[in-house]
Parts: sequence; structure tokens; C-alpha cells
Amino acid sequence: MYTDTVAGNGGDFIIQGDVCWSAGPHTLEIKPDSFLVCKGGKSAGVFEQLPQQYANLPLSCYRGRLVIPGLVDLHTHAPQFVYRGLGMDMELLDWLTSHAFPEEVKYHDLAYAGKAYHFFVEHLKHGPNTRILVYATIHVPATLLLMNMLEESGLVSMVGKINMDRNCPDGLREESAAASLSATREWLEAYAARQDRYVNTKPILTPRFIPSCSDDLLRGLGAMRHELKLPVQSHLSENRKEVEWVRKLYPASEGYGAVYREFDLLGSAPPQEAAPTVMAHCVWSDEREINLLAERRVFAAHCPQSNANLASGIAPVRRLLNAGVPVGLGSDVAGGTNCSIFRAMSDAIQVSKLRRTVLNVDEKPLSLEESFYLGTAGGGAFFGKAGMGYSGSFEPGADFDALVINDNTLAAPFNLSIRDRLEQAINIYDNHHIEAKYVRGRLIS
Repeated sequence: MYTDTVAGNGGDFIIQGDVCWSAGPHTLEIKPDSFLVCKGGKSAGVFEQLPQQYANLPLSCYRGRLVIPGLVDLHTHAPQFVYRGLGMDMELLDWLTSHAFPEEVKYHDLAYAGKAYHFFVEHLKHGPNTRILVYATIHVPATLLLMNMLEESGLVSMVGKINMDRNCPDGLREESAAASLSATREWLEAYAARQDRYVNTKPILTPRFIPSCSDDLLRGLGAMRHELKLPVQSHLSENRKEVEWVRKLYPASEGYGAVYREFDLLGSAPPQEAAPTVMAHCVWSDEREINLLAERRVFAAHCPQSNANLASGIAPVRRLLNAGVPVGLGSDVAGGTNCSIFRAMSDAIQVSKLRRTVLNVDEKPLSLEESFYLGTAGGGAFFGKAGMGYSGSFEPGADFDALVINDNTLAAPFNLSIRDRLEQAINIYDNHHIEAKYVRGRLIS
């Protein structure tokens, strides 16, 4: 539930603390003992001296605490949360068959779905992520239940009912493309009928990946995307075997990403404007595919822990960034075992160094500043393009998503700079260090 306090009811108030956010992909803006102002659930800016016009607003004093934007997860699977950490000695396709698919079948049982999703949502409430893109399952009632629970949590989310009508187990394979599209319409109509109750939760079209969706299903989803102006999330070039599978299914196509483009599910090329697309992984995207992503303004969700756990590889994040592809981070639970985007930031830096040294690739590893940007403003930009408000920044006009980190328990016989404290937050801190968490100006309990 939301918890309304004097400072934190979604209205106008001030936070005082050591404020740090990304001014751009390579730059941290650092303001010690400064004032972060919330007006109507949005940031009004950060001030070293409080302007007179805000002098009468309620103040929450967090002096000595680190104040940063809420973290953004561009890729996670809600039904996989309950078995995270299992099957980590497998590769992707085998792991899907032995763990992911058998678990997701269970979500036809709404009582089971409610118990499992409760664990997922409660965990997220107490973690550092304030915004998430979520995969549910093929089941309409369970997907709506998840959306209701996320709305109740106060977090900002986009949730997708998965589409699959081929190359998957009987319990998850929808009867036909027509049946899958009809179920998707049913889900969206049920959402629309109760749209006034959804402030922070919106739908996103979710073809699981190319091998699990027939041509008719992909074509229908592409048409639905344009009709309803809905964003899209899916997987792209995650694993070598998966990429080869797509090549065999579509031998005449230019590549995996090109198949999505052919069915009108891959962003949009200027001057056209369509709802945005986010593609998870992009580990094996070649130069042509990377250029296609940049041209179509597709977001890439980098999931370093999952890519390591499932032996998929190391995504070419530097090449994606240099090409102009917008990049954010994903936990990819349960391929990843940790929901926190702090962990994804840390892993992103580590694997970028391994890519350079082990693979002998002449690419500069990610810096602290870049990784922090990807997990905040970089991923937060997707929500702005999807019409849900820009986040991950304290620039005036951004949605007021903020974390207060209490790092006093990490005592040291020397003083740390705010940048050093941020680095420790990324690499060491857990949920117990979060003293306060605000989403759109509301304090989340």
C-alpha cells in the first residue's frame, strides 16, 4: 500500500541529503547536503540553497544519507521469481525446458499465481527498483492479478501477457494464432474496463521470442501494436543456439532483428513515431543488427548476470552505445538470481572488463558513471517514450522516483566522497540500507 507521510504523499515536499544523479551517460551531478524538491509528484530540481518559493514546504531531513534516483529494470519474468537460483549449470534453451516452462504452466491456477506473485511483488517493494518491465504468462486472469498487485504496491510497471503458439509445451502453447490474439484482446479489454484504477501499471505487448510465435501471431501483434499504440517487449539474439534456430526458421531474412521488423514489431524509423520497443539481451547482435536497432530507436535491455548464468555470452554494450542504441539494464529473473539493478550495474561493469580481456575485444569497459546511467536515466527514458513519465533523474520535470540510502553501517577510518559512496552502494548494499523509497512522490512502505 501507499504510505502517505507529511513529506511523501505525492504532493509538494522537500528531501535534504547528499544528492547524486546522472547528468548524462558520462557525468555524475553531485550536490552534498542539498535540497531535492518534489512538486506534484515530479522533480522541481536540486538546490544547494533552498529557494524562497519552497520555504514553506514540508521537509524530510536525511542529512548524511545518499539520495539517488530510483532504479529501472527493463527486463524481468515475474513467474520465474520463485525458483531463482535453480538450474544455473544449464544453458538457455535447456533451462527454459526444464525450469521456466514447467513453472509457468502452473499459473493457470489463480490461487497458485496469487501466492507466487505475492512473493515477487513484496520483494520488489523493499528493493531499490522503482520501475519495471515485467513478463507474466499466457494466462489472462493471472496476468490481470499481477497487474492489480503491482498497482497496489505503488511501483511503476508495464506488464505483458506472453504470446506463444508454437515450439513450447502443451500447457503453454496457445491453441492457434487466432486464440492467442483473442486472449490478448480479452486481457486488454479487461484492463481498459478498469483503466481508472490503474495509475502506475500499463500493458505492453509481449511475444516471447520469434521461435515461439507463428507468422500469423507475429503479424497480428504488429497490427495490434499500431491500432492500440502499445509498446512491445521481447527477446533478441540472446544465445547462439537460439540465433541459429531463428536463422533456420527464416532463412531468407537478414537476421533475427529483421524478422521483428518484417512483422512491424521493432520500433519505428524516422519520421514515423510508434510506441517504443525494448529487446532483451542483444548478446549476438552483429553490426547490421545493431545499426537496425539504432535506426529503429529500439531500447536494448542488458542483462549481464543472466547472460553469464545461462552461458549466453557478453553483450557488446559499448558497440550498442557507440551506434546510438538506447540501453538500459535488466535483472532477467530467474536467469538472473538478483532483482536489484544495483547488482546489474555491478555485473555490467565486470563483464565489460571480461569482454575486453578474455575475448580480446578492443572496447573500453563501462565506467561507474555509465553503468549508473544505464540503470537509472538510461532505462527510465523508455517509460517516457511509452507515455508513462520520464524517470531515473532529478532534472526538473522528471517523475520523482528516489532512494535514500543509509550507508552509516559501513564505517571506515577515512572520509569517502559521494562518488565513492555511490560505488559502494552499487557493489555492496542490499535492501536493508534503503531508508526511504519514493515513487512519483509517494513514500512506499
